[in-house]
Amino acid sequence: MMYLLLLVGFVLLIKGADMFVDGSSSIARILRVPSVIIGLTIVAMGTSAPEAAVSITAGLNGNNDIALSNVIGSNIFNLMVVVGVCALMKKFDVDKTILKRDYPISIAATVLLFLFMVDLELAKWEGLILLVCMIGYIALTIKDALKNRTEVTEEEKKESPLKSVIFIIIGIAAVVFGGDLVVDNACLIAGAWGLSENLIGLTIVAIGTSLPELVTSIVAAKKGESGLALGNVIGSNIFNILFILGMSSGLHVIAVSMESIYDMIILFICTVGMFICCKVKGNMGKAVGAMDVLIYVAYTAYIIMR
Repeated sequence: MMYLLLLVGFVLLIKGADMFVDGSSSIARILRVPSVIIGLTIVAMGTSAPEAAVSITAGLNGNNDIALSNVIGSNIFNLMVVVGVCALMKKFDVDKTILKRDYPISIAATVLLFLFMVDLELAKWEGLILLVCMIGYIALTIKDALKNRTEVTEEEKKESPLKSVIFIIIGIAAVVFGGDLVVDNACLIAGAWGLSENLIGLTIVAIGTSLPELVTSIVAAKKGESGLALGNVIGSNIFNILFILGMSSGLHVIAVSMESIYDMIILFICTVGMFICCKVKGNMGKAVGAMDVLIYVAYTAYIIMR
C-alpha cells in the first residue's frame, strides 16, 4: 500500500505541476508581468508548500533534525538537481534580473541562516528576523514587477483569467497533496529500512518535498519558460530559509547539530559556486548540468557514509 500511494503521489505531482505552470504563465501574460516574477513568487511559494508543512510540523513536534535538514537538503537538491536536470534537458540563458537582485538575496539569506546557526540554536527572535526579511523580499519583488510590465498581444489578452486561476488552484492542490503522499510514504518505507532521522531529512524528505520544484521546473523548461524554471528554484530557496525556517523557529526553538553546520557550509559553497558559474557563462548548458547532478550524487554518498 505504501508503494502504491507513493506512485499516486508522483502522478499528482506531475499533472499538478503541468497545470500550475500553464496557469501561472497565463496570469503573468494577463497582468503583463514577466514570467520570472511569477516564478519567484507564486510558483516558488506554491512548490515550497510541502517543505513548509513538513518543517513547521516537525519543528512544533520537536523533530529538529527533520525541520532543519529538510530545508538545507531541499535547497541543495534544488540548486544541483533541479537546475542541473533542466540544463541537461535544454540549454537556457540566465535571467539578468535574477543575477542582479534575487540570487544575491538567496546568498545573503544563506549566510544569515548560517550565522544564526553558529551557536547551535535557532531562537524565536532569529525566526522573527527571517520572517521580516521575507516580507521585505516580497514587497521588493512586487514593486519591481509593477515597474517592469510587459506588452501583451491580442491573442494573449483573450485568455480567461478565471480559467488561469482555476488551473493554478487545482495545480497547487495536486502538487501539495502529491508531495505529502510522497513524503509520508517515503518516510514509512525509509523508517522500515532503519534510516536515521537526520539522514531521512536530508535525503528522502528533502528530495520528496523538492519534487514539486523539480517537476514544475522541468515542465517549465520544456515549455520554453526558462525564466520560470530558474526563478522557481531561487525563489523556493529564499522562501525555504526566510519563511519556512523563520516560521518553524519562530514557533519553537530549533536545536542545531554539528552535522547541520557542515551541511550549511556545503549549501553555501553550492550557492556561491552556481552564482559564479551563471555570472561568468550567462547560461546553463548540458556540461554544467551534468556536473551539478554528479556533485549532488557525491554529496548524497557523503551523508550516507558519515
